[in-house]
Amino acid sequence: MIVVVPVDPPWEGLILPSLVETTPVTESEASLLYRAATADVLRAADASGGELLVNYRGKGTLPDGVTDGDPENAVRDLAEDALESLDDVRFERQVGSTHSARIGNTVTHLLEREEVGTVGVLEPTVPLVGRSDVDSAAMALRRYDVVLGPSSGGRVSFVGLTDTVDFADAYATPALSTLASRTEAAGLNLGFAPVIPSVATESGLCATLATLEAREVADRPGGEATAAALAEIEFAVGEDGRLERE
Repeated sequence: MIVVVPVDPPWEGLILPSLVETTPVTESEASLLYRAATADVLRAADASGGELLVNYRGKGTLPDGVTDGDPENAVRDLAEDALESLDDVRFERQVGSTHSARIGNTVTHLLEREEVGTVGVLEPTVPLVGRSDVDSAAMALRRYDVVLGPSSGGRVSFVGLTDTVDFADAYATPALSTLASRTEAAGLNLGFAPVIPSVATESGLCATLATLEAREVADRPGGEATAAALAEIEFAVGEDGRLERE
């Protein structure tokens, strides 16, 4: 399986905008958090049995006024910091006007042009994902045409495919039910991967934070970069289940 991780350049003002707008997280903290979460996701994908493809956004897909250099170099630097080696890592530029279109174009190219058997799209904001999660999803694609991994707020953490589906606006919330419907419409059979929260939403960030704290107590590895970033930012889950500063 080719494991596609779609990565934005981790620039302030571009990264996790809804989290910045609705929580105490600042733009600089969002950038730090995104870098850390992406590092954890890249490590899990790289350690799996799949082939890692980092799908970066080109300049033409970025909003006006949000630029801090070359996006490919920024994403390569992030990957280089996260991984021991980039020798076996592919980097491909995204093509398309929306996130859904860019993912759809990448998946279609790999399945139809390169004739890859299975493709998995793993979101960079799910740092609790582990190598075994990626490998289990790849195994599930031997039984199902499409495998969806639920995430926070109706999002998806993972989309695995052996055939194409309609990706038009498929990642608009709620992406999970939309992609499930598109799978059914295409006459494909559907399986599910475990739920993994996303740090792109407040509820998902709180779930990630609480899980990382529990893992630390139990001395269970995983999400180390994100745990370090959250410790630096000094956030906690409040009694009302909302994100707050310690």
